[in-house]
Amino acid sequence: MNNFIFQTTATIINEPGVTSRLGEIAASLGMHRVLLVSDPGIAKIGLLELAESGLRTGGMEVSVFAEVLADPPVDNIMAALNQAREFNADGVIGFGGGSSMDVAKLIAFLSNSEQGLAEIYGVGIARGKRLPLILVTTTAGTGSEVTPIAIVTTGENEKKGVVSPLLLPDIAILDAELTVGLPPRVTAMTGIDAMVHAIEAYTTRVKKNPISDTLARQGLKLLFENIRAAIANGHDLEARSKMLVGALLAGQAFANAPVGAVHALAYPIGGQYHVAHGLSNSLVLPHVMRFNLPVASREYAELARELFSDLGTTSDLAAGARLIGALEQLMVDVQLETRLNQVGIGKEALPVLAEAAMLQTRLLVNNPRDVGYEDALQIYRDAW
Repeated sequence: MNNFIFQTTATIINEPGVTSRLGEIAASLGMHRVLLVSDPGIAKIGLLELAESGLRTGGMEVSVFAEVLADPPVDNIMAALNQAREFNADGVIGFGGGSSMDVAKLIAFLSNSEQGLAEIYGVGIARGKRLPLILVTTTAGTGSEVTPIAIVTTGENEKKGVVSPLLLPDIAILDAELTVGLPPRVTAMTGIDAMVHAIEAYTTRVKKNPISDTLARQGLKLLFENIRAAIANGHDLEARSKMLVGALLAGQAFANAPVGAVHALAYPIGGQYHVAHGLSNSLVLPHVMRFNLPVASREYAELARELFSDLGTTSDLAAGARLIGALEQLMVDVQLETRLNQVGIGKEALPVLAEAAMLQTRLLVNNPRDVGYEDALQIYRDAW
C-alpha cells in the first residue's frame, strides 16, 4: 500500500433545519462579526434571509456580500475582501454553491494574510492562518465544503486554483431543507458533478488511497440511487439529505485523490462557452470513461458492482461498459443535454477546446490513461 495523507473538514453537521442555529455555531468558533458570503440567486429565493436570521438570533453582527458571480473573477473576490476588511470581520461564512464557498475560503484566508491573491495560486503556497470559517452548501454537487480548493477566473477564459489545507473550513453544514427549492435541472447538474468527483477520485493514478476509495464508492452509490427521487420530488428530504451526504463523501474523496481528464476537458467548455460546470462534466464524462476503459476497467467494474447486483461473473470490461451506459441513460432521464452541439459549440471549435484542455496539466497527470492533443480532440468529436 502506498503512503498517503488524508485531510478533511474537522466538523461536519448534517441536520435539516440547522441553519436556524447558525449564530450559535458561529459563536462556538469565537465569531462576533461575520461576513456572510453568497450570490444573488440565493438572495432572490429567500434562503439568505434564513442564514442571516440564524446568525442575528445567535447574537452575531452580520455584513452580507451577496454578489458572488459564477466562476468568480478576481475583481469579484477583491470586492468581497474589501467589504470584509472594512467591516473588520472576525469570521466568514460561505452560504451557497461552489462559487460562494470558494470565495468565502479565499476571504477567510486573505483577510488575515500578508499574501495577495496572485501570490497563492498553486498547491501549498498559501501560508499562515485564516479567520474562522463555516461553509453551508445549498447544492448537492461541488463538495467544496470539504475540499481545500478554490477556483478563480483570472482572465477571459482562464481559471487558476488555490490549493491549501488552510482553505478547509472549521465546520461544514449540510441542511437538506435548504435544497428543497432547487430546480430539477440544477439538481441534475450538481448531482452528476458530484458523481464525476467520485468516479475520478476512484480512478486517479495520483494519491489514490483506501480512505478516498471507500468514500468514493459510497458517495457514488448514494448519489446514483437518490438523484432521480430528488429530481422527481424536490421536497423529498430523505433523498435530498442522501444527495448532500453523497456529494460530501465524493468531495472528501477527490480532495485527497484528485480528479483527471473529465474535469480537464470540461473546464474549456465552461470557460469558453459559459456552460455550467456540472453540465460541462456530464457532456464529456462517458466519452472520457470509454477512453479510459482499457486501463481502468477494474476500477470501473468495482464501481459498477457497487451499483448493480446482477453483474455476477461479468468481465471487468463488460461491467465497466455497463456503468458507462447507465450514466449515459441517467443523463437522458434527468433531461440534460448530451451533445456538445446542443450547447452551442460548433464542430470547428473542437481543436481550440483540445488545445485549451492540454493546458490543464494539473488535472491531466491524474488521469489513469495519458491524454494527448489528438486524444482530447477525438473525445470532443465523440461528444459533439
